[in-house]
Amino acid sequence: MSGVSPVRVLVVMGVSGAGKSTVGMLLARRLGWEFVEADDFHSAHNIALMKAGHPLTDADRAPWLQAIAAHLDELRRARKCAVLACSALKKSYRDILRGSHRDVRFVYLKVERDVLVRRLKERHGHFMPLALLDSQLATLEEPTAAEDAIILPATGHPDTTLSAVLQALSFLENSASPPR
Repeated sequence: MSGVSPVRVLVVMGVSGAGKSTVGMLLARRLGWEFVEADDFHSAHNIALMKAGHPLTDADRAPWLQAIAAHLDELRRARKCAVLACSALKKSYRDILRGSHRDVRFVYLKVERDVLVRRLKERHGHFMPLALLDSQLATLEEPTAAEDAIILPATGHPDTTLSAVLQALSFLENSASPPR
C-alpha cells in the first residue's frame, strides 16, 4: 500500500491504572526504542491539582500535550523511535500528539473499572489519586476505527498484553506490505 508511513511513535494510552507505563516500558525495551513517560511533562501546577483531587481541564492539559509533542519531534529529528505512555483521553489530545505526522500509532489499553480500582488501590507513590478515576473515565473518548488504533483488553499480566501488542503490530505491518 503506497503512502503508508512506518511507525516511529507508539502511544500506549488509557486511563490511570490501565498499565500504560508498565506495558510501554516493556514494549520500548523489546523494540529497542526510547521510552517516554508523559507524566514527566506535567507542570508542578498540574501535579498539585491532581494530588488535591481536582481533574485537569483542557486548558491545563494543552501545554502538557504540546510539550510532549515537541519532545517527540526532537526524537524524530534525532532519528529515534519512541514508545510514549500517555493517557491521551480525547481525540483532540491524540490529534495534538499526532500533529501532521503519519508515523504515530495509538495502542489503547482497555480495562474495566473494577480492575482499574483494584490496581489504583495497590499503587503507591503516584500523584494520581483513585478519586480522579471517574473523571478520567468520563473524559475518555475511546479511539474509533477512523483513528486506526490498536484496541486491546489489558486485564491480564503485562507480558500477555505485550505479546498482544506485538502480534497486532506484526499483523498490521504485514497487511500494509505491498503484494509480492
